[in-house]
Amino acid sequence: MSTSNALTLSGNPALPVARMRQVYREEDVARKMAKLPAQEHDALRAVYERMLDKGAQRFQVKPSGLPAMQHLYDELPNFHEVLDDVKRQLALCDGSGDALEITPMLLLGPPGIGKTHFARELSELLGTGMGFMSMSSLTAGWLLSGASSQWKGAKPGKVFETLVDGDYANPVMVVDEIDKARAEQAYDPLGSLYSLLEHDTAKAFVMTGANTSKTRPEPILNRMNVFEVEMPDFAAARSIAQRLYASIRSEHDWGKHFEDKARDDVLDTLAAMAPREMRRAWMTAFGNARLAQRDSVQVADLPACQARKHQIGFMH
Repeated sequence: MSTSNALTLSGNPALPVARMRQVYREEDVARKMAKLPAQEHDALRAVYERMLDKGAQRFQVKPSGLPAMQHLYDELPNFHEVLDDVKRQLALCDGSGDALEITPMLLLGPPGIGKTHFARELSELLGTGMGFMSMSSLTAGWLLSGASSQWKGAKPGKVFETLVDGDYANPVMVVDEIDKARAEQAYDPLGSLYSLLEHDTAKAFVMTGANTSKTRPEPILNRMNVFEVEMPDFAAARSIAQRLYASIRSEHDWGKHFEDKARDDVLDTLAAMAPREMRRAWMTAFGNARLAQRDSVQVADLPACQARKHQIGFMH
């Protein structure tokens, strides 16, 4: 890979420092395209043409300093252990010429506790892009990493698409629900993760999530920092509900019709929901309150509250 002069990206509060990195060699792409048999491999030829058209240079970014993270600790009270790990790794590259390097992590926890939201917030904190894929919908590993060019129907994988079609050489890659990976015949959907999670072969930071670790091979777990993220306790869930109320209200012009702060009994009710369910509940409640021509959201405006799932340990 080649490196050009560093620059600073604008438009992000963290003002990340970026270097231009070459994510593939254009001469290699051109050579492979020239070797394709005439009138065959049209799909692969189109991929090579897209790669040459887009060029090989992408931003490799990292925060210009240790970024402010208190807002994430407040917003994601059940992710403090994970945030501590990220902060340690950010501190290592702060003030140095080293590229940002974060050990792949596996987040275990029940559905709806905010794992995907955490990944988006982390991507924004680091100033880079994010690629997302759900293993529950993948039937073979090549859908993640790509199929061999020797195959007539060869296609690029999700990681390839994120790197080639995106703007960043070091995006946050989120592989969700790896415990739901389904294999068809000899094609193991987890097979590509072994090289993607290995330090010497990986080209992007990979974050994975699962509901349970019991069905995951030990070699996969050994390649990652593993965190069990539990449902937030009552006080933390109540705080999340209040922050969501304020956020939704400020994001919409119609929010000016409602009180500055949510009512205590409404927050108590929402605290029984998983964080993922809260936003939908608030939107329903705001609509019902508006129809009733009230400036406050009441418990009766909320959809039927679902019982919180048992804290059996693991993700969305």
